[in-house]
Amino acid sequence: MKSVLLLGLITVWAAPVLAYTKGKTYKLTILHTNDHHGRFWSNRDGEVGLAPRATLIKQLREEAKANGADVLLLDAGDVNTGVPQSDMLNAEPDFKGMNAIGYDVMAVGNHEFDKTLKTIYQQRKWAGFPFISANIYDKWTKKRVFPSHITKKFGDLKVTIFGLTTEDTPLKSNPKNTADLKFTKSVEEAKTLVPTLRPNTDVLIALTHVGHYPNEQHGADAPGDVTLARQVKGIDLIVGGHTQKPLFEPDIQNGTIIVQAYEWGKYVGKVDLEILDGKVTLKSYKLIPVNLKDSAEKIKPDEKVEALLRPYKERGDKTLLVQIGNADAEYIGRRDVVRYQETNLGNLVARAYREKFKADIGLTNSGGIRDSIYPGKITVETVGMVLPFGGEVVSTEMTGKELKEFFEHVVFKLTPGSGSFAQTNNVDIVADKKTSKIKSFKIGGVDVVESKKYLMALPEFIAAGGDKYPAVKFRKYGYVDADLLKEFIAAQKEMKSSDFAPRGSIKFE
Repeated sequence: MKSVLLLGLITVWAAPVLAYTKGKTYKLTILHTNDHHGRFWSNRDGEVGLAPRATLIKQLREEAKANGADVLLLDAGDVNTGVPQSDMLNAEPDFKGMNAIGYDVMAVGNHEFDKTLKTIYQQRKWAGFPFISANIYDKWTKKRVFPSHITKKFGDLKVTIFGLTTEDTPLKSNPKNTADLKFTKSVEEAKTLVPTLRPNTDVLIALTHVGHYPNEQHGADAPGDVTLARQVKGIDLIVGGHTQKPLFEPDIQNGTIIVQAYEWGKYVGKVDLEILDGKVTLKSYKLIPVNLKDSAEKIKPDEKVEALLRPYKERGDKTLLVQIGNADAEYIGRRDVVRYQETNLGNLVARAYREKFKADIGLTNSGGIRDSIYPGKITVETVGMVLPFGGEVVSTEMTGKELKEFFEHVVFKLTPGSGSFAQTNNVDIVADKKTSKIKSFKIGGVDVVESKKYLMALPEFIAAGGDKYPAVKFRKYGYVDADLLKEFIAAQKEMKSSDFAPRGSIKFE
C-alpha cells in the first residue's frame, strides 16, 4: 500500500475568531474520492467497486469517531461515463450506491455534462446529497446552476466547502449539454468567493474538479489546483479531481493543502486535521487502496450495498457480455500511455472510423479512449469501456492545404499528456520543431497535393472544436463511435495486433 503519513507541523491560514471554544482542540477527518467514472462494480481483477468502498469508509468513520474526530465524505466529480452498465442507466447505480455510503457533497465534474442538465438533476435526486459548483452559470438568467458552497456544523465548529469545475468543460464534454451554460474562470471565481466565506468559517475547503498540475504546468488545459492555491489566500484544503493522478503526498502551496485520490475509486483519501484557536493543522494524510492487485489485505464488500447494486450489474450483463471477437494482445488505451504516444488501440480506433467512411484519414483524440482491450474475448462491454461517450463520428472534406494547416495546429498546439493528443490512421507527418511547420505530409504513402480534396473521419466532438481542435465543417450520418468499433472488430473476428502496431505516424525533426 502506497501511503504517506505527515505528522505535525504544517499549519495553514488562521480563521478569525468565531464560535469555537478557546483552548479546545477539534479533530476533523475528510475522506475523499474523485473521477469514479461508472465503476460501481468491481472489475475483472476484483478491484474497486462501491460495495468494498462502503466497507472501508464505514471502518474509517468508526476509527475517526473513536479518536474523537468528526467526519466528512467528499467526492470531487466525474461520477459519469466509463462503464457501459453504468452509462446505459445514466449512472443510477453509482449515485444510489454513493447515497447508501453516505456522501456529504460532490463537486460537479466536466463529464457530468456528458448527460443533459435534466439528467444531472435526476442524478442529484438519486444521490441525496448536494452537487456544488461556484463557476457554472445559466447564460440567460445569469444565476448559478448549482449552489456555490455548503456549510456543515460539528457542534461549534463550522466547516465550509465550495465547489469549482474546470472552465474547459464545454471543450471536454458534450457541447450540446453546455450550450446554455457559462463556465467562468475557476481561479477568478474563487478570488471573489473566498473573501466572503473565510470570515464566517473555521475550516474552508475547496472541492474542485480542475486538476492538479505540478508547479502550474497545465499545458493546453485550464489552470488547476496549484494555481488556485498560489493565487487565492485563505483556503485550508483543496480536495481535487480531473487529472486522475494520485497524490501520495499532499502538495502544500501557499499554506494550502492539496490532495487527490487517483481515479475509479482505486483509493479512498484520508485527511486528518486538528483545529485549535482558529489554526488548522494537518496531522496525517494517506491514500488507502480498495482491493488493488498489490493490496496486502482484501476488503469484503458491504452486503447491503452489493445487494442494492447487483440487479443493475445483471441487467447490463445480459446485453453487454456478448462476444464479438478475440484479441491476441493488449490494445493499449491506458491514460498514462495513450495520451502521450501513438498506440495500437489508437490506430485501431482511427482505422475503424476511416474504413467506415472510406475516407483518406482516420483521426481521434486520445481523451475519447478510456480503457484498453485485453487479450482474449472482446465483448460489447469491452468496446463500451474503450469508447464510453456515445459520440457520433462524422466526416469532413478539406483541401491538402487546409489539412496541412489543420494538422499543424494538432501537432504543435495540442500537447502530449492531454486528452487532445491525436491518434491517426493512414497519415505520415514529419514536423519541424524549429519552425512549427509540417515538412512532409503523406496520405497512404503519397505526398499530399495542396489543391486536391481529401476526406477525413473523426469524432463530432473534435470536429466541433472540442479538446481545442480547430472547428471544421462536417457531415453527420448518425454513426456512433462504439458501434463503428464494434462493427470493425466483428468483421475481423481474430484481431492481430501486428496490423495496428505503432509506426511513428507523426515524427519531429
